[in-house]
Amino acid sequence: MQFRAGVPQDVSGRPMGWRLGQLVLGLALWGLAIALMIRSELGLGPWDAFHVGLHLQTGLTVGVANIITGTLIIGVTLAMRVRPGLAIVLNTLLIGVFVDLLLPVTPAAPGVAPGIAYFLAALLIAGIATGMYIGAGFGQGPRDALMLAMHERAGWSVQRARTVLEAGVLAAGWFMGARIGAGTLLYALAIGPVVQWGLRLFARPTPVAAGDDSSSDPPSRRLRRAA
Repeated sequence: MQFRAGVPQDVSGRPMGWRLGQLVLGLALWGLAIALMIRSELGLGPWDAFHVGLHLQTGLTVGVANIITGTLIIGVTLAMRVRPGLAIVLNTLLIGVFVDLLLPVTPAAPGVAPGIAYFLAALLIAGIATGMYIGAGFGQGPRDALMLAMHERAGWSVQRARTVLEAGVLAAGWFMGARIGAGTLLYALAIGPVVQWGLRLFARPTPVAAGDDSSSDPPSRRLRRAA
């Protein structure tokens, strides 16, 4: 996969329809992963805690809270001169839709052991989902775009930008009543490795030409390098 003017260009010869299908399926799987984490009742990752907190405080569905948050993030990244790609737009719109479709038909875990199984399955699915939608070649989602925009504009490391963002939204979600528990810690420890695994499954390697300077890579490519 190559990049031109900051936009990923797929050179693998895969049909556009195939890549779009992979993108949408990846987003649907993320919706399923979120529904399973919520129904596990073991705790939530930072952004999902924030969305559930908004749901508890406003009466919005979790999916609508997700969509509103993503839309506001797109506005912030535009102000930071980050051009939204197709993945950002579809991520913002579709994950929330899939969460609201799947959450009502996903039963609550009947105990701790089933809850652990739910959460582990959700982490596995999240890794596959991330690899699928980023590997489709349309860029990253709004929250990753915000993290990378902070890296670009504020000069922070990606790790620092991610830590500040996720600590902030996790604290806000907890303050609004979202469940923080063992699952939150498990998510923090496991999400990096499972996303890396998912990217290796679905993101095609990009040949690096002689003299290529990775410091000039656009944010979406550096996200894959850092994963």
